[in-house]
Amino acid sequence: MFTTTRFDAWNLPESLQRGLDAMGWEFATQVQRDTVPLARQGTDVIGQARTGSGKTAAFGLPILERCQPTGALQALVLAPTRELANQVAEEFNLLQGDTGLTILTVYGGTDLEKQAKTLGKGVDIIVGTPGRVMDMSERGHIDLASPQLFCLDEADRMLDMGFFPDIMWIVERMTGREQTLLFSATFPQEIIDAAHEFMNEPDFVLTNAEELDVPPIDLYSVRIGRSNKLWVLGRLLARMEEDDQTIIFCNTKRMVDLAVERLKKHRFDVAGLHGDLSQNQRERILNSFKEGEVKTIIATDVAARGIDVDGITLVINYDIPNDMDSFIHRIGRTGRIGRTGEAWSLVSRDDEPQLSKIMATYGLDIQASEAPDLPEGVDRDPVRRQEDFGETADVFGYVTMKLSLHPDEAGSPLNVAKWFLEQLRCDELAIGTIRFDEESTYVSLHSSKIGTAMKAVEKRPFNGTNMTAVIVE
Repeated sequence: MFTTTRFDAWNLPESLQRGLDAMGWEFATQVQRDTVPLARQGTDVIGQARTGSGKTAAFGLPILERCQPTGALQALVLAPTRELANQVAEEFNLLQGDTGLTILTVYGGTDLEKQAKTLGKGVDIIVGTPGRVMDMSERGHIDLASPQLFCLDEADRMLDMGFFPDIMWIVERMTGREQTLLFSATFPQEIIDAAHEFMNEPDFVLTNAEELDVPPIDLYSVRIGRSNKLWVLGRLLARMEEDDQTIIFCNTKRMVDLAVERLKKHRFDVAGLHGDLSQNQRERILNSFKEGEVKTIIATDVAARGIDVDGITLVINYDIPNDMDSFIHRIGRTGRIGRTGEAWSLVSRDDEPQLSKIMATYGLDIQASEAPDLPEGVDRDPVRRQEDFGETADVFGYVTMKLSLHPDEAGSPLNVAKWFLEQLRCDELAIGTIRFDEESTYVSLHSSKIGTAMKAVEKRPFNGTNMTAVIVE
């Protein structure tokens, strides 16, 4: 994937080179080597590149080089999802070093007026999703005639998601556009046709589809609700030997900060790494990790790309990544130079389809496991396990209990409902359906009331009859 071409051979602006140095990047990937020199000349470029090939820097470096910190909109990058828009903006911020450019993400699902207010203060580069960019343009918050640079990322996904009419609407209004960059993993005919419509004699850069190297390490998954991921994390960290080093991956900067805060409360020595840190902070943390002074780093995918430490023995996916290639890049941080390593993935019910897809795509053998045992000599969990019934709840938040209460003793669903209303002192809406089979009673309750209900069943008889209860998976 990496070539022998060094970034410092390109005579990039000093600020960009400092950004690359801070990230620990020395050698360009194939798509970067083939794309950056062309794009720096100002020509339109179509690049074939998938997630994980280094394509963000391939279009990011030429764009960042041409933009100045004036507060006037000079470049627009369109991405198919808010997650990808955030990743691109985060990497741009890391790459720009101390250039001082203002980079703003614009996407749906967030307060439009708040984004508009930020835009009003001046912005140099916008990274956004088509629908929200179009919406804010129609409302007069974004002047599409201003940007000279336009980049379309993951064009094939845009096509699949039905965004191309919006994209063409945006392109038609970009009257000041001087250069267009388009990246796609595949090239359906519709993309080629569209590219010829709005691009000016583009150069094609076709990189070979590279096989991702899967390191020979042990892979495990633990099925656990989000409320207890920290409990499993505590057990995994408690097993670390003195020379071990660990990277914990989260999908968002906010989750990195939360995990750092919570683990520090439980007396773990950890450091967080994400795109909101200053260059000095980032360098200090990376150096401490490389020197072995910090044993555990919690990071987002983009921030972790500059980490190249051979002694990493454990990788933990606190969150399952949104794109599959990131999973391979994460687990590739361990098991280097023939060393042993482990990668553990903490998988909630919502994460299971994505992990199954990753396993099928790369033929990975990920062993389903329980949370690991505490190491010898440790008799108490670093993080206490919480009561969590969210994983067994249905889409409306209801969990079903099976009571050892014979239907004859129950009498009727109304009698059972009244008993629970008295014991729980809750709203009637917290009690769902009540049904019987030949021997037992099944009660559906909202997950927020299950813990109290289990205690009530254990301590208080139903009309003189003692009961037991189990949760129905």
